[in-house]
Amino acid sequence: MLTSGHRFVERDGVRLRVFDQGDRGESGQPVVVLAHGFPELAYSWRHQIPALTAAGYRVLAPDQRGYGDSDRPAAVEAYDILALTSDLVGLLDDVGVERASFIGHDWGAMVVWHTALLHPDRVAAVAGLSVPPIPRARSRPTERWLEKFGPDFYMLRYQEPGVVDAELAADVAATMRDMFAEGRTPALPAWISAEEFDVYVEAFTRTGFTGALNWYRNYDRNWAATEHLTDVRITAPALFVGGTEDPVRGTMRPERASEVVAGPYREEWLPGAGHWLQQEQPAAINRILLEFLGGP
Repeated sequence: MLTSGHRFVERDGVRLRVFDQGDRGESGQPVVVLAHGFPELAYSWRHQIPALTAAGYRVLAPDQRGYGDSDRPAAVEAYDILALTSDLVGLLDDVGVERASFIGHDWGAMVVWHTALLHPDRVAAVAGLSVPPIPRARSRPTERWLEKFGPDFYMLRYQEPGVVDAELAADVAATMRDMFAEGRTPALPAWISAEEFDVYVEAFTRTGFTGALNWYRNYDRNWAATEHLTDVRITAPALFVGGTEDPVRGTMRPERASEVVAGPYREEWLPGAGHWLQQEQPAAINRILLEFLGGP
């Protein structure tokens, strides 16, 4: 259970709660940064943190801005990709290291892929779970979604402040249960206990979902702000892991990874796995991550 070993780090006026695990001495211990997705917490890495620290890594796992015990700025634009990647790089500055390996899930994967593009000198290796590296879109994201998926696409519904925020917060337990069960069953999936589930319910009951949803409300802003990345490539060793039964798999284009990754690249699929990979199949994810981090 991930309940201790955290502290607070401030970057550009935003304070993040960070679980800092492993040797904090001057042993040159390699650092791994874990970035959670939506709607998650640093707690989502509770199975990976012990495995990584036991293997000799120092792990930094923040509640990202808008989540948990970290700050939740009011302005929508405070959640753009430049701010989110800066938060992660700031963790390295805080512990005095130049480079780290970055691992992200869901939205966190998008952030670590962009960290590798925007701050390549700080990234020793990068891995994304559930969301592959894809090139910058040719057109504005919301226009593309409307044309491809129609007005009821969930990321389009997330764009309007206030509406979805209230819907998700009306019954936090039902919201979280439906997301974790991926709409397949009204019951909790077998991979999460009632006690673990309560950690999420308590956190989002206290914070609401607005900070988390504001990440989605920056898609068009992110697209406009990253034009200079059109021809930039990830050169660090990279890994993508997906679940064959992930319901959002159809919106991803992992076959386009070669258009954005120029360095060593590995792709793995977990048969029968859904979206919440590191919680659903922790042993497999731990094995894959440790092999990747320990590889050439």
